[in-house]
Amino acid sequence: MNKWLWLDLEMTGLDVDKEVIIEVAAIITDTDFNELGDYHSVVKQPQEYLDNMDEWNTKHHTESGLVEKIPEGKLPHKVEAEFCTLIDHHFREEPAIIAGNSITQDRIFIKKYFRELESRLHYRMLDVTGWKIIMKDKFGKEYGKRNSHRALDDIRESIEELKYYMKFINLDAPE
Repeated sequence: MNKWLWLDLEMTGLDVDKEVIIEVAAIITDTDFNELGDYHSVVKQPQEYLDNMDEWNTKHHTESGLVEKIPEGKLPHKVEAEFCTLIDHHFREEPAIIAGNSITQDRIFIKKYFRELESRLHYRMLDVTGWKIIMKDKFGKEYGKRNSHRALDDIRESIEELKYYMKFINLDAPE
C-alpha cells in the first residue's frame, strides 16, 4: 500500500545553524488521505533559544501556546526515537515519502538534528507548496489556510489543502 508521511516541524527560526526544533508532528495516510497513524511532541530546548527568537517567531509561538509547553517537552533524542518507531511500524520495507507544506525547510532541520530519522526518509518529497503555486498562478485557485503554527494543525491543513487541489483533477485512479 502506498503511504505518505505528512510532517511538520516548528522551529525557533529558519537558520539551521542558529535555531532548533521545538515541535514535531506527523500523520501517516494512504493515498486516499485515510489516517493510519500519527505522532506529536513538543521538544524541550534550552531557554536561550527561546530568548533569542526573532519577533515573528516569538509572537506566533507565544500566541499559539507553544512557548509555555517547551520547558515540559521531551528531550530531542527521545522525540527522534519515538518518531523513528512510528516510521518503522508503518514503513517497514521502504523509506517514507514525506509530505507537507514547505517541507524542504523541515528536511534541512531533520538532516541536522535527527540523523537517524533522516536515514528512514525517501529522497522524494510531496510538497503541497508546488501545488499551491501552480493552482494559484495558473488557475486562480487558492486554498484558505488558517496557519495556526502548531505542527499537528498545520499538517491537517496541508492534507485538506492537497485534497482541495485534487478535486480539480479529473482522472480515475488505476484499479
